[in-house]
This record gives sequence, C-alpha cells and structure tokens, in this order.
Amino acid sequence: MTTLAPKARRTLLASAALGLALGVSMAWAEDKPAGHADGPAAAYEPSMTTLAQINVEIPGRKADDPVMTQDEYNEAKTIYFQRCAGCHGVLRKGATGKPLTPDITREHGYDYLQSFITYGSPAGMPNWGTSGELTEAQVDMMARYVMLDPPAPPEFGMPEMKESWKVIVKPEDRPTKKMNDLDLDNLMSVTLRDAGQVALIDANSYEIKTVIDTGYAVHISRISASGRYLFVIGRDAKVDMIDLWMEVPATVAEIKVGSEARSIETSKFEGWEDKYAIAGSYWPPQYVIMDGETLEPLKIVSTRGNVYDEQTYHPEPRVASIVASHYHPEFIVNVKETGKILMVDYTDLKNLKTTEIEAERFLHDGGFDSTKRYFLVAANARGKVAVVDTKEDKLVALIETGGQTPHPGRGANFVHPVFGPVWATSHLGDDSVALIGTDPEGHPDQAWKLVDSFLALGGGSLFIKTHPSSTHLYVDAPLNPEAEVSASVAVFDISKMTGDTETDPEFTTLPIGEWAGIPEGQPRVVQPEFNKDGSEVWFSVWNAKDKQSAIVVVDDKTLELKTVIKDPRLITPTGKFNVLNTRADTY
Repeated sequence: MTTLAPKARRTLLASAALGLALGVSMAWAEDKPAGHADGPAAAYEPSMTTLAQINVEIPGRKADDPVMTQDEYNEAKTIYFQRCAGCHGVLRKGATGKPLTPDITREHGYDYLQSFITYGSPAGMPNWGTSGELTEAQVDMMARYVMLDPPAPPEFGMPEMKESWKVIVKPEDRPTKKMNDLDLDNLMSVTLRDAGQVALIDANSYEIKTVIDTGYAVHISRISASGRYLFVIGRDAKVDMIDLWMEVPATVAEIKVGSEARSIETSKFEGWEDKYAIAGSYWPPQYVIMDGETLEPLKIVSTRGNVYDEQTYHPEPRVASIVASHYHPEFIVNVKETGKILMVDYTDLKNLKTTEIEAERFLHDGGFDSTKRYFLVAANARGKVAVVDTKEDKLVALIETGGQTPHPGRGANFVHPVFGPVWATSHLGDDSVALIGTDPEGHPDQAWKLVDSFLALGGGSLFIKTHPSSTHLYVDAPLNPEAEVSASVAVFDISKMTGDTETDPEFTTLPIGEWAGIPEGQPRVVQPEFNKDGSEVWFSVWNAKDKQSAIVVVDDKTLELKTVIKDPRLITPTGKFNVLNTRADTY
C-alpha cells in the first residue's frame, strides 16, 4: 500500500497539539478529558525495576497524612516504580512527566488526583483507570500514595557493586582465538524482553545459535571495539559480558551497577580498544567505569547536581545514554534531568577530567552523524536535538524538530537528493519525521537546521533506520493506538525525496504483522535493523509474553518478505543489534 500525505495536514496537527498543550491543566478535572487516551505516548510505559521489590517503610507519618496501611503502601510503591517512575522520577521530581511531590499533590487534593489517574490527559498521561490497567481500588490507593513523601531507595555504591560482580571465566582461561565458525559480523543480538534473555541469531542461516540469561528487559547491546565481546544491560541494571569467541558464546563476567539502568558502552579510541566499559544508571543517578575484560568496577561518579538553566539542585539526574568518542579517548555521557552532556576522559581515572556541556533537558537517546564527528541527541520532552562536535568538545546547535517527543534511537544517516547529508529522527508523540542537515562544509546553508519534516504512518514511533547500502528509510510506530498501524512500517524511497515543502514524500506500508502470520494477540512491530551488508532488514514482531512472537526479515531491494523466524524461545523480542553495524556506529 502506498500513501501520500499532504503537508497541509500538519497545520491541523500543529493546531491540535497546541490545543492539547493549552488544555493540560484542564485535564486534572473530574470529567473525562476529550481524547484522553489517544496519544501514543500513553502506551510508552517504563519497564519494571528492581526498586519495586525493595521493602520500604512508610516515611515519617504526619497528622494530616492520608490513611494508608503498610500493605497498601508496598503495593502502591510497586505500582509506582513499575509504571510511573520512568516519567515522573524515582523521587517524583518530574521529567517527561509532571512532578508529583506532596507540596503539589496535596494542593490539588485527593479528588483531583483520583480523577487524573483514572482518566489521564491528552499530553500523554495514561488513563490508568478507564483502560483497566488499574482497578478502582488501586487508583484510590495511588491517589493517596502520591500525597505522601516519596520513599528514598537505597544507594548502590562500590561495596554493593563488588558484591554483585562475578568473573565466570577469567581472561587467562578464555580462548586465544575464535573457537566457532560463526560469521560474527552478521550475528544479531536480540532482546527477549520479558524472558530476561538475549538470543544470538545467525543472520546467514536465520538460526538461533544460543539463548543467554541476562538482566530483565535488556535495553541495549553494545560490541567491544575488537568485536569479541558483547555487552548487554537490563533495565534492572545488570550487565552481562558475553565472549563471542567461545565455541558457544556465553557470559564470562557480570555485575549489577544499580537498581535501574539503560546504558552501556566500551572504549573505542585507537590504543584504548576494549580497555574500559562504562554503564550509566537511572538509580542511583551515576555512572561507573569498569575494566573492559572483567567488569571490575573502578570508578563511580555521581551525576547529582544543578540543572543547567535554572541552576537549581536536582537529586535524580539519570544517565540516559552513553556513546564512545571516535576523536578522543572519551565517553559521551548524557544526563537527562540536568540537561548536561559530559565528555569523560578515561585516560587517567585517578585524575578524572570531564568537559561539561550545557545542552537541554531532558536528554534521552541519539547517535553520530555519518562522519562520526558530530553527536546528535534528543532532548525529547523539549522537542529538540542537541548537536555536539566531539572533535572540539563543544555544543554546535540546539534544533527544534517540529514534532512532539523526538525518539530517534540512534537516528538514521543518509544523503538527501536536495539537502545532502542528513540525520533523521521520528517522534513518539506524533507522526512526523524530521531531517537535520549534517554537512557544514559541503552544505553550509543546511547544516544544523531542520531542513525538512514530513509525515509517516502515525505517532508512537520508537526507531528510524537506514543503511549506507540502502535507498530506503524505515520508520516504525509500535506504540500507535491503532492495531493496524502498530503492526506496520513505513518505507520511504530516499532517491525520490524532492525536498518540496508543500508535499510529503510517498511511502510504502509494509504489513509486517500480517506477514508474521500470528493469529492471537496484538503484536507490535518494532526496531528495523539491517544485516551486515544492508541487503536485509529485520523487524521484531513483539507480542504479549504468553503469546507467539516472531522476527520478520525483508529484502531491502524488493521490499518483499524473505523469511519469518518463529521459535518458542522468542519471547517478546524487541531490540536487535547487528554486531558489525553496532560496533561501527553504522545507522
């Protein structure tokens, strides 16, 4: 199916978005807000965290506190950390979501809160009550819970990390050469989200070579500079280091770096390959630099501090994403709530040097341009992309994307027929795709500007992808509320993009969910990922954990179905990471 969407439609979308923004405060009314569950962001629920399992006493009671038993408090605390903390913060200071500290919640009052939790808001607050996700009794409990002081989860420092750290196979006992016949560059590391595992799939034969136990809901896989070690981190902050040279690849070291986390990376600069690994945590807000062969924790650095613009203290600035510089022996650490990008020099951990770049709140994910000199990261709650020159270690630009909640993954680099080299992001909050010029020398008039914006399938996109060998741009929409949209992918022909400001480029809709042939559930299609040479693109067909899921492989040249991978072990597959493309930052 081919769709042509006129750009005039964006005027209506912008007007609607403005109306939603102006109506946010009204959404705290007792009446059901119009369209309260229509925003795809309502489906973007942060995953569980081990904080939910920590027993915490009710903070010191006050005379005017709502009545709540310890059992109710424990249940409410669990629900909050599973469902709410990712947006509102562990300490309820706010981030993507509004702050929910008692000085604010008590001013609104119980009725206000109960209604808001029940009906949600057009700005992205889920309708927990009317959707059936929470019972009436749980909504009542949560309204009382957020009027109490937030619990302070325990810290997680060097003693706790050392206690969790295990070297399963010592470096001296590991193979001295590759002991298998796997084409490692064409291996796919696939997150099996709810199983707490990753599957290693051979992209030549489409066979699952092994399934490895990991932390819960692996967020990303990263490859060491040598290509030997695979590092994965779960949302429960467990890091697993997998040796791909073993006869059957397996975990050789592991560690927990906190209670909740998202990011892992390894050193890549020449002369420092495989020397260090780094992981960043949501809780506690910090990062840790580890030995690259054993995961021994060497240096923990807190990210607590002042917000860049307000210059006020924030107790919970979470580390959202980390990449390794190709120009200096540095890690690029993105701190969400304070809006700071840290260029961490790892040459001397004892005398650590860090360049602090003021960018924008709330930094989330991003990737390099095609030259790997410039790093682009979405400040998603502010609708902007920050650009950092990693050669000069300075901020180059802050660019408004024109959409709601940019969510690029690592973004997509390609050469536009009119605008030259660009980097693209899709959006969680609407159906727009934004193109940013990235060639200050060859196309100075377009550099670090929003050069084009056009519509894809619908809001709720998490990932956008292309490959240097491909002429196609793929955009998913897994969090769209419409089942047909969330099970499909939009494909744009890059060669036919005209840059016309009046007309959107045509796209082809691939019915990936239909091709998977899954009869039950409502599978969502997420994260296009290319094989090593860019000839195939893989999609996760993500279904409920008690239902069948699949991986669909499409021929990039013809856009025709190539194969469907089904296996009982493919439980809730989400992220897929090709070893070569991930190692080389090709996207």
